Amino acid sequence: MTKKKRAHIISHTHWDREWYLPYEKHHMRLIQLVDSLLDQLDEGSDYKSFYLDGQTIIIEDYLQVRPEQKERLEKHIRNGRIVIGPWYILQDAFLTSGEANVRNMQVGHKDAKRYGTPSKIGYFPDTFGLVGQTPQLMQQSGIDNVFFGRGVKPTGFNNTVSDAGYESSFSELMWEGPDGSKVLGVLFANWYSNGNEVPVDEESARKFWETKLADAEKYASTNELLYMNGCDHQPIQRDLPEAIRMAEHLYPDIEFVHSNFPEYLEALRASSEHELSTVKGELRSQRTDGWGTLVNTASARVYLKQMNQLGQTMLEKVAEPLASYAYLLGHAYPHDQLTYAWKTLMQNHPHDSICGCSVDEVHREMVTRFDKSRHVAEALIEESTSQIATAVDTSIFERYGENARPVVVFNTTGWERSGVVQMELDAARLYFRDGHTLEEMATQMKAVDLSDRILVDEDGNHIPCTVEDLGLQFGYDLPDDRFRQPYSCRRVRIRFETENVAAFGLKTYALVNFADDAKSGTPSKTTTLLRGERGMENQHLIVTIADNGSFTITDKRTGRTYKDLGVYENVGDIGNEYMFKQPENEVARTTQALQAEIRVLEDTSYLASFEVIHQWEIPESADEMLDQEQRELIYYPYRKAQRSTKMIPLQIRTVVSLSRSGKGVQIETTFNNQAKDHRVRALFPTDLVSAVHHVDSMFEIATRDNKPAPEWQNPSNTQHQQSFVDVSEKEAGLVVANLGLNEYEVLQDGRNTIAVTLLRAVGELGDWGLFPTPEAQCLGEHTFQIEIIPHDGNGAASGAYIEAYQFQVPWTLAQTEVHTGYLTPNNTPFAWQGDGLAFSSLKVNEDSGDVMLRWFNMTTDSATLKFATSQANPQPFETAYKSNILEEEGEILHLNSIEEASTLSFATKEWNIQTGSCEIVTVGMRR
Repeated sequence: MTKKKRAHIISHTHWDREWYLPYEKHHMRLIQLVDSLLDQLDEGSDYKSFYLDGQTIIIEDYLQVRPEQKERLEKHIRNGRIVIGPWYILQDAFLTSGEANVRNMQVGHKDAKRYGTPSKIGYFPDTFGLVGQTPQLMQQSGIDNVFFGRGVKPTGFNNTVSDAGYESSFSELMWEGPDGSKVLGVLFANWYSNGNEVPVDEESARKFWETKLADAEKYASTNELLYMNGCDHQPIQRDLPEAIRMAEHLYPDIEFVHSNFPEYLEALRASSEHELSTVKGELRSQRTDGWGTLVNTASARVYLKQMNQLGQTMLEKVAEPLASYAYLLGHAYPHDQLTYAWKTLMQNHPHDSICGCSVDEVHREMVTRFDKSRHVAEALIEESTSQIATAVDTSIFERYGENARPVVVFNTTGWERSGVVQMELDAARLYFRDGHTLEEMATQMKAVDLSDRILVDEDGNHIPCTVEDLGLQFGYDLPDDRFRQPYSCRRVRIRFETENVAAFGLKTYALVNFADDAKSGTPSKTTTLLRGERGMENQHLIVTIADNGSFTITDKRTGRTYKDLGVYENVGDIGNEYMFKQPENEVARTTQALQAEIRVLEDTSYLASFEVIHQWEIPESADEMLDQEQRELIYYPYRKAQRSTKMIPLQIRTVVSLSRSGKGVQIETTFNNQAKDHRVRALFPTDLVSAVHHVDSMFEIATRDNKPAPEWQNPSNTQHQQSFVDVSEKEAGLVVANLGLNEYEVLQDGRNTIAVTLLRAVGELGDWGLFPTPEAQCLGEHTFQIEIIPHDGNGAASGAYIEAYQFQVPWTLAQTEVHTGYLTPNNTPFAWQGDGLAFSSLKVNEDSGDVMLRWFNMTTDSATLKFATSQANPQPFETAYKSNILEEEGEILHLNSIEEASTLSFATKEWNIQTGSCEIVTVGMRR
């Protein structure tokens, strides 16, 4: 007997906080919507429930204006009629970091629990593709399902679905992550509005359901049919109960239910008869024509991506680890402040925000949010470094006299690190409180002799250092127990190379007078990394700069040479914020045949750099046809506009640098963009033979094909990256790391060139109408940073990926005084080992006070993670346990015996844990 069909109608609204309207205009409509919803729910039980788009920030936004409605709202949440969570916001998947996604889930759960129970629905209705580790992240959050709208079946203009080339037989599928985690996936095959505005009158309802039933049955694997009653910013349908009764009247053989996601999932699993297709890894719509993937949001308004990279890094890789270190020393952990900073940052993470595909007003407000979040992070970093530095014993520098100025260098990455650092330091101060006149203070400070200052480490070794006099400066202290303390000072900028700073650790130096150095001898003889007129060399690499400004790198470890690196490419772009479109038959312009101006910029024993200037000309903009095509709403793939014949200058300044210990070559590119409708990329030919490449994604090194699927028609095959992309063969490879440059392409040019997008300038939003966005042309000054890292063919084992991850994280330095302390000048609280593992996070759990550490396995091989605490911890840890991304306590871990101890010889206690292929591992440590 055929089972009765059931139509599950789930009421919702997809709430983009900001998009084609600025935030506050959407905000005011949200107030109206929630007011209406509460009124409807108060009227009775016919209107059963409403899904609040999976993001708890909607509650914040509503109560910000209607705080008196909190009790009323909470009543319906606790009764299950308003369903909230599990996220804080609906974030983009590829442009936000793994830790940002974890904080998003943590904050969403925490906020939802204040009102009721978080929904366990993996909700991604409009996300522009999904990362491969999503199933594992869901499983670790107690979620066994994912509802999504993009990434599997071909999606084109206006979210229409093609009938060919499916990756799944049905809208229901099993999705498997790289670690083997599986979730039930439900694709909104007919979009998340397929049950929107259900008619009440008989004739309209008959036409509506005739079409909608056929559409859903076309993709469904069971008789449980899903209808999403809502859409973007959709007001609630208050007459839905009447519409359902009309549907029951018209189709008595079908059960129409005002449902919710848990009820739908229960029915779906109970009625499943077909074997569902298993889709593995990333969902990026690769089995499509390539025109509707929205992938070029990765390069829309690149300045936002750069600010986001910095903001995420400052919180997850600097502020949290330093606050954790200070916490171990007895200081309070700033939970609320960090949550506030994270929330402010995450408010920029919805897809229409971080993707840069909204109107200009939206992105102006985002800049302010990025600044606010970063300022909080900087304040917390300053407080933590002061607390830690105060505990460092710097009394060893007493022998250098009263002018000794200790400096503590912090390595907040998860690996030992060397590199060039710099900071501004006060060589002398006079406080206003001491009664000096302004004239006396200026005179005394200007009289300070800086000519014989040198840098020494704790053992008295002279460290090559550049000291730049910044002259007379004003400053102030903000004590916790007194009014602000202004001072006049003589400030210097010091620059030097620090070596072998332990993971999570610190190392202490001091700027001293050479005359006060009790150690015999003189500063080490100055050496140089320069080789010839246009070359640099260290123990790992040889760099040579060509006449056209490109450079060649020879990897001394493998003997492999990489040529023509750093050529710039420029083409037109007549697309929009969502998608790139090069004018038909346009030939790309490059700097390949352009003579560059080249000069030595820096020559020290620890760093060499060259300045390369390209005086270039590019077209001013697209021609007049583009404006006409935009106004006529011509779909961007079909546009015929070309570039203007008027040329304007584009001067590109590139600084190519190599440090003494550097395993890569760093380049910094700066230019003032005054052109419109174009794209600038940096090209890095690898000349390596490989059909695939590896790319950093969320908690994963994903493997992708260089050549797109046969269905792909778009001439462009640009893709998302986070920290780096790597092309490699058996015994050689080239990693290109970046700071906030999320778009790349491996070109089909016979050289496997890695092309990194630096800037993409367009003039319209590009969805469902004409929304001009002149600020998306990105006029003005821009700076971009990249590191080129050769390796032996295995990016994980060789350390190339570690170098790329460390490139993301700035060094932290703090000036302190000469004083006693219980921390040694070279110190770290933790150590760990694990082949193929990448460190991700160090923070403190708000509820338990436990210290939480997270790693992920970069490889498909299992690995043993060993981690230990040092004697630097005043209160030793007693217990370690395996956790998940919600930081819930799991299996208690075995404490290693003396016989089992590893090379982590400084440890007081040591544990280990077995990690699986591509596993995300969180460990809690309790005192």
